[in-house]
Amino acid sequence: MNIKAKSVCEDNAYKDLFDLHSKSLRNFIYYKCGDIQQAEDIVQDAFIKLWDNCSKIVFEKAKSFLYTVARNNFLNEVAHKKIVLQHQSNYKNDRTNESPEFLLEEKQFMEKLERVIADLPEKLREVFLLSRIDKKKYAEIAEMLDISVKAVEKRMSQALLILREKIDNNI
Repeated sequence: MNIKAKSVCEDNAYKDLFDLHSKSLRNFIYYKCGDIQQAEDIVQDAFIKLWDNCSKIVFEKAKSFLYTVARNNFLNEVAHKKIVLQHQSNYKNDRTNESPEFLLEEKQFMEKLERVIADLPEKLREVFLLSRIDKKKYAEIAEMLDISVKAVEKRMSQALLILREKIDNNI
């Protein structure tokens, strides 16, 4: 072929890469982390890094580069969160006046709660975590998931019902 190889540094080529891979890359990360905003941030960072290194990357290898960068960014965020949680846990335990029995019961309850949340059906878990952990309003969740606010309310209601049943039965 006489066609000159596309350069990632060309605006049209870069836009083509974005149009071609951004959605599937976002979904790839979203399925790993369960947080659409985090997934979108990671994808944006991957495309920024692609642009910053566009002269070093062959167009045909750009997809692989994007997925590698996104996966590594996700793993770095997970590692960072683990460290933060560990430090918070150590700080909390150092500063508490609670009895060791209470602390053990609290830890066991939190483990049960995490297991029950993890066992929720994916759609219910997703809505529950977006609402309770990410502090999203139902309208925001509905927009993110492309469902109605009523569907969000129903999923949240079902999730809370399951959580109450399973936690009450386990205690």
